[in-house]
Amino acid sequence: MIEHIDDVAQTISKDNGKPLSEALSADIYPVADLMSYFAKNTQKLLRPKKIGIGVWNMLLRSSQLHFFPAGVIGIISPWNFPLSIPFGEIVMSLMAGNCVIHKASSATPLVGQKIEEIIKAAGLPEGVFTNLPGDSSTGTALIEAGVDKILFTGSVAVGKKVMEMAAKTLTPVVLELGGKDPMIVCADADLETASSAAVWGAFTNSGQVCASVERVYVHETVAEEFIAKVMEKTKKLRQGPGHNNHDVDVGAMTTEGQLREVEEQISDAKKRGARILIGGERNSQFKGWFYKPTILTGVDHTFKTVMEETFGPTMPIMIFKTEDEAVRLSNDTTFGLTASVWTKDISRGYELAKQIKAGTVTVNECVYTHAVCQTPWGGHGDSGYGRTHSYLGLMEVVRPQHIHISRLTFMKDFWWYPYGEPLYRLFKKAAATLTTGDLCGFLPSLGTMIRLARLKKI
Repeated sequence: MIEHIDDVAQTISKDNGKPLSEALSADIYPVADLMSYFAKNTQKLLRPKKIGIGVWNMLLRSSQLHFFPAGVIGIISPWNFPLSIPFGEIVMSLMAGNCVIHKASSATPLVGQKIEEIIKAAGLPEGVFTNLPGDSSTGTALIEAGVDKILFTGSVAVGKKVMEMAAKTLTPVVLELGGKDPMIVCADADLETASSAAVWGAFTNSGQVCASVERVYVHETVAEEFIAKVMEKTKKLRQGPGHNNHDVDVGAMTTEGQLREVEEQISDAKKRGARILIGGERNSQFKGWFYKPTILTGVDHTFKTVMEETFGPTMPIMIFKTEDEAVRLSNDTTFGLTASVWTKDISRGYELAKQIKAGTVTVNECVYTHAVCQTPWGGHGDSGYGRTHSYLGLMEVVRPQHIHISRLTFMKDFWWYPYGEPLYRLFKKAAATLTTGDLCGFLPSLGTMIRLARLKKI
């Protein structure tokens, strides 16, 4: 992949519409890093693990966790990051010993073919990885084919259908279904840094990022200055086709349908009195699906553009008075993927982060942790459930097995048949002693347990 990096980047840019720099930084680099990490660490991460079992260790019992491949993993991937999202899941699944069937998005089929080409060049045995081009009917067939697990990334509506279909065969699923991610700009935030982050976080990949900055809450004392900086920096963004121009910042949207959804939300906001500071329309300078980076104010939590996932280059900005209010507004959503807090007081930022209901909350950073393969990725509510990446993601593509061993081969357990008053008295005593899991509770009961075990006749 690295040897053919320019070709891979060109394929992503042409198929998806993002600039070459984003194809490299957001698709290719994260996968290369993930490949390296899991190639070096999967064997260690999947070694058998001893489990501490408290008082039962003293009874010469032991427990271990062992990890086996889940089987055949079905991956249904989206078009917004057509290389990094599926390829990371593919690599982790293969490293854990699974076979993989990948259904690429019908909007970006060329990237799916490129993944197949890269894996074939790596010399993987025939049939271990299969790329399935096709539309939604292909995804349906994959789910109904009897794979052992489904990893799906996409919309909430389709995710619910996937879950419904998988439930018929009790096929487990991991769902990553997007977000409506808030950004809290505190009164003491570095506004120069925070404004740059907001512009990139809202408009990177034309806003087609599940972790995009989709709601900005800025403290009333710094709102005017923050908005001015955001507007100034947005005006400097260069939009256009990105597959043949390294100086493009914001490329095309990937599908016309998604562009129309953005138009519908902004049209609704305009009708309801929102103030469009910048953008708010297609960029007619270019042929294709280009929507201007858009900043709007005068909105609240009754607006579609605030409550529904936009998945486009928009930035609604709202003002708060207290940090408690900012947290409340951030949590007023059905989604829970990511969020960010911006403050010079790191300890306070950490405390605020813990109050926000999201799978990942960053302090003085936004969006990018999907590229950090050691960290988990996933959310709550309409953002789905389960995790990809990290050790938690690896656990999603294995079948754990617990093995429990007793070394007392000569003795029957004291809780076996027959029952009787002595057994009842022992368990009554154990409820107050053995449950402490220490020697003080264990030793006084040991003799009684041995005597009871010797009485077992069944």
